[in-house]
Amino acid sequence: MVDDSASEQARRPVVQALAAVLVFAGVAGVLWAQAALDGSSDEGPANCSSDRHKPGRHVSAARLCTALNRSDLPVLLGTPQEQAEIAYGSESSAKDADGTQTPSSEAEVDLKTYSVKLWASDDDFRVGEFSGLFASDVESRKVLGHPAVLYSDNTISLRFNLGGRGKIDSGPGGIARHLLVAKDPKDGGGSLEIAVWRQDDAPPDDTALFRVAERVLPTVPGWTGG
Repeated sequence: MVDDSASEQARRPVVQALAAVLVFAGVAGVLWAQAALDGSSDEGPANCSSDRHKPGRHVSAARLCTALNRSDLPVLLGTPQEQAEIAYGSESSAKDADGTQTPSSEAEVDLKTYSVKLWASDDDFRVGEFSGLFASDVESRKVLGHPAVLYSDNTISLRFNLGGRGKIDSGPGGIARHLLVAKDPKDGGGSLEIAVWRQDDAPPDDTALFRVAERVLPTVPGWTGG
């Protein structure tokens, strides 16, 4: 018999990640629409916006955005002719069963073909626990000697009807590929996660995901080399 509290604790990072995807998709969509109207994407690559929350001891959203919004990100994604059109970060927190608030940071960079998102988690959850919980849907991997898991998730498609009083239509989108990686080689708790998905809802390239992860993750504070 599975202990409900243990199962819920193991599911928590997954739920946080999925909720963040939905919330962040809405924010990114609004920013994309504004950029399209303003023509800001023609002025050069997007820069990371400032933190909206006071950063704590955990890695800030602005720092994650800076790590992700690399000048060579389009090359790593296999779209060297493109550039970052939106770069954004946000802070949030989740309350554990005992009332403890666990901070979480995330950042997203959108290009014409791809979107890339990066999360940082400081909780005690181990990546190996994730693999054991969803064995049929998760592939165990290694990234620069760190335990990692590769899995898929569905995105939400948002369509803006600018002629219909700002109406937003939503529906199923494409597939996002996620790579959840332990911060240290011994998987002692805490993780970084990268997800990629395509704007045209075609399946993303796993090779591009791993290229981005291997370049970006070692630049994030808290990463421990093998």
